[in-house]
Amino acid sequence: MSEFKIPADTTIGHVHLKVSNLDKALAFYVDLLGFDIMQKYGDQAAFISAGGYHHHIGLNTWESKGSPPAPKQYPGLFHTAIKVPSRKDLALMLKRLNDHNYPFTGYADHGVSEALYLDDPDGNGVEIYWDRPKEDWPMHKDGSLDMYTRRLNLSDLMRELED
Repeated sequence: MSEFKIPADTTIGHVHLKVSNLDKALAFYVDLLGFDIMQKYGDQAAFISAGGYHHHIGLNTWESKGSPPAPKQYPGLFHTAIKVPSRKDLALMLKRLNDHNYPFTGYADHGVSEALYLDDPDGNGVEIYWDRPKEDWPMHKDGSLDMYTRRLNLSDLMRELED
């Protein structure tokens, strides 16, 4: 095992996805999920973000225009995880997606987070989640993290919108 450690404050800056149709991808990520277009290159590429960052997601058709989705069993990206700031924000996303009858592929409580799973128009997996405060993360007696996958209580999540 290497002794080298990446700096603790390192983050993942963005994901760049190959898509088959830029307009369909923008309809999903911008119109449905609410990202902003920061820059667009005709019908070939766009860079989108939340909160004015230069880009969280890049979308391009340079090698993939008109292509079918990659088979699920092939190596590649499992999903892009989009972290929202609060549990209420996750509930708002659930409501928005339900209001638009967008299909989900799953829902999960991971102990450290709660998550909604769906696919974008090209079959790329998308996880929308919020992290519980670190002090609420489940831990084993030996101090190691106890992450799990359990059924997410959607009714309880939606109660966040009753305030």
